[in-house]
Amino acid sequence: MSEPARLRVAAVIEETRDSRSLVFEAPPTWSYRPGQFLTLRIPSDRTGSVARSYSLSSSPHTDSTWQITVKRAGYASNWLCENATAGTEVDVLPPAGACTPRSLDDDFVLLAAGSGITPVMSITKSVLAAGSGRVVLIYANQDQDSVIFAAELRDLAARHADRLVVVHWLESVQGLPDVSALRELIRPFTDRECFVCGPGGFMDAAARALRDLAVPHKRTHVERFVSLTRNPFEDPEPAAPIPAENTESAIPAPPENVEPAVASSARNSAVVEVELDDQRHRFSWPRQKRLLDLLLDNGLDAPFSCREGACSACACRIERGEVKMLQNSVLEQEDLDDNIILACQSLPITDEVHITYE
Repeated sequence: MSEPARLRVAAVIEETRDSRSLVFEAPPTWSYRPGQFLTLRIPSDRTGSVARSYSLSSSPHTDSTWQITVKRAGYASNWLCENATAGTEVDVLPPAGACTPRSLDDDFVLLAAGSGITPVMSITKSVLAAGSGRVVLIYANQDQDSVIFAAELRDLAARHADRLVVVHWLESVQGLPDVSALRELIRPFTDRECFVCGPGGFMDAAARALRDLAVPHKRTHVERFVSLTRNPFEDPEPAAPIPAENTESAIPAPPENVEPAVASSARNSAVVEVELDDQRHRFSWPRQKRLLDLLLDNGLDAPFSCREGACSACACRIERGEVKMLQNSVLEQEDLDDNIILACQSLPITDEVHITYE
């Protein structure tokens, strides 16, 4: 993973009474995909700094600058809304996140609530500018005044009337969007790629509605953020030893005809083959070393952000073998059934494991 960069705020846009967009000068060597996020370092009098992740609301296909949109919701977001001005410099980790469209030519139903519009806006603009897909956007807010990007959405819908439909849901008029209501809104579009982002209750209701309608998991994409307990901008402390009970039961006994020294080595490590950036690598994998740490120690530019199992930036897929995850706050059972794992939390169980980031 690349080192953090210091980005300069070029402009601050007041979107609503409690949300701001920060426009950054584009970093010269980074790129991003629609739906990805940035992790920012925010100053703190108590801890020196805290790290928070914000989705990019700009599109790599339409915008020369990068933009995140922040809604007041806690210390870091409040600090940005109150203190960031043109010229402010912020330390930022490279773009991360796997909640991105496979193709901009697909048709989409996008479900957002509140500031969850940010990655959805990036996807919408990208599809309309660089793809041929059609988009239905279902967007829930408390009231008309809290609709982020209201004018921009009206303009996009007018200019792309044959490809974009925006459905606004206002709690002040219609109440909370529950499972039943979302199910009926989604029902005509169950053959599309589905992206969901917003507060936890909204995402849970939307995910339930999609399951009720039997939308395949492979076409359902939910962006969840969990508060970080450590600061990825700080030098990480040495990883605490993993208790033996977390690994010893998973270590298979060596074959009877294996020499003692070889058997001991097999007990202490596995072998992992990794496909990353169209290249395959093969390493010995110590049983008590997390997969992400192994890849970084061997010089691979493996993606990551939080290193806590609290985001999906390091997600990869098992092609063969089995691992144990120490922590998982973001992957759902359907992801696990699809052999998706978090590299930052994975230890080997089988003697050989094949992993792909493709």
